[in-house]
Amino acid sequence: MNKVVDEIDFTKPIIRRKSLSASNSGNMTTTVEFPEFLSMTFDEPVKHGGEGNGPSPLQGVLASLCGCEAVTFNRTAKDMDFSYNGLKFDAEFTIDIRGRMGERSIVPHFKTVRLQVHVNTEEEEERLREVVEETEARCPVFNLIKDAGVKLECLWIRSTQK
Repeated sequence: MNKVVDEIDFTKPIIRRKSLSASNSGNMTTTVEFPEFLSMTFDEPVKHGGEGNGPSPLQGVLASLCGCEAVTFNRTAKDMDFSYNGLKFDAEFTIDIRGRMGERSIVPHFKTVRLQVHVNTEEEEERLREVVEETEARCPVFNLIKDAGVKLECLWIRSTQK
């Protein structure tokens, strides 16, 4: 069956909505249900008052950053005809916990986020730099963290190992 559609008009908003549900039983553990996927549990470590049943919500944000950067890099690489064989992320954050403990003069979110992204590619370094620049401009989670004023450091490392 053939299909004919109009060209996408980028001057108008293209809104997509996603949803999920979450529940908490009056403790530190929250279970998130994704309509089309499995559930996920967020918790705090035992030493921070949780039961250690899953990653902390902030670790979830950091994981979302890695996942979003990977998806965005893949789309951008296709758009720019850039060939690569995979990405490996090492990520960390710092936080001043006084903010989440009620000290209003301290922001309760990340102070810093650091990513090291190893890109397995035979492409030249300059081509990688172009794809990275476009990826970081397009990535929603990257820009959400950056726009929150978090010191965000990303080191992209070109690797040619098979």
